[in-house]
Amino acid sequence: MAYMLLMIEPNDQRASRTETEGRAVYDRMMSFAADLQARGLLLSAESLASHNHASRVRVEGGKSKVVDGPFAEAKEMVGGFFMVNCQTREEALALAAECPAAEWCTVEVRSLAPCYVV
Repeated sequence: MAYMLLMIEPNDQRASRTETEGRAVYDRMMSFAADLQARGLLLSAESLASHNHASRVRVEGGKSKVVDGPFAEAKEMVGGFFMVNCQTREEALALAAECPAAEWCTVEVRSLAPCYVV
């Protein structure tokens, strides 16, 4: 079964790091991805740009509305993800605990399912 490990990080966290610190964090995440790949668990992984470069789109009354970031009401942002193939939810939770990002942000574990499944 496929699970998403979503990195939910504070909005200002990246700006608080030096470039050297940011690269070190990124290198740890890439090593984690390589380990998951070697174990045959990784389906996909990406780091997302800051919410400063994001847009939100809503359609209201048949007209689209675009709001560009940053988003003042948001205290956190999705910083990236790993999509993994696990046999059980417990295995996905164990991978989230292994993820280096769990040291500085929340790793949300979500199974993939159609939107009509509650």
